[in-house]
Amino acid sequence: QVQLVESGGGLVQPGGSLRLSCAASGSIFSIYSMGWYRQAPGKQRELVAIITNSKTNYADSVKGRFAISRDNAKNTVYLQMNSLKPEDTAVYYCNFNLYSDYVRRDYWGQGTQVTVSS
Repeated sequence: QVQLVESGGGLVQPGGSLRLSCAASGSIFSIYSMGWYRQAPGKQRELVAIITNSKTNYADSVKGRFAISRDNAKNTVYLQMNSLKPEDTAVYYCNFNLYSDYVRRDYWGQGTQVTVSS
């Protein structure tokens, strides 16, 4: 069993910052990638940022404003969000693609609400 626990969402004014965290626990053999996705009301879930051992990728809409990082020792991924805009409002989900019990699959966090509003 693998569990992901997210934290760090909330309400912030435009131009503000938030930092999301997601920690994985359980029977983890190795982690291929860690990422953040978001889903706004009435829209499909979209990739925000993803990090592997060798590279990071960002959605065009967040490049230069968001930064993804990881702490391998803690099995934790972070998303530093700066210069937030109202259009960043969404539920943010972390995703780990990892090996557990000899099976590689995706695991998802419970989601955390980020609201950008004055």
